[in-house]
Amino acid sequence: MFGIGRICVKIAGRDAGMKCVVVDVLDKNFVLIDGQTRRRKCNMSHLEPLAQKISIEKGASHEHIVAALKDVGIEVVERKTKAKAPARSKPIAKPVEVKPVVKPAVKKAVVKPTVPTG
Repeated sequence: MFGIGRICVKIAGRDAGMKCVVVDVLDKNFVLIDGQTRRRKCNMSHLEPLAQKISIEKGASHEHIVAALKDVGIEVVERKTKAKAPARSKPIAKPVEVKPVVKPAVKKAVVKPTVPTG
């Protein structure tokens, strides 16, 4: 039912309502999808298969999938990826002044030797 090339509609998640194509079957519960949605691993229970199927290879690139969907009449809007923020340099730590530890002066008791008497 969820073979490679099957067109589906996402019914759960952020991309709900968008059409996608099964690109690869990963295991009994998960498939790799692409199309109007983001290319990602998806649970089969979150997909509603349609009667349409396109002929693509296993692991086809996004460009091949967009072209195949266009032939069927499904338009894919390309989204811009976020531009990476410029690398920020870490602030330079100010040197910390280390003060020497001053121990309080301790007076030593003078012990006088005792002479035994006897």
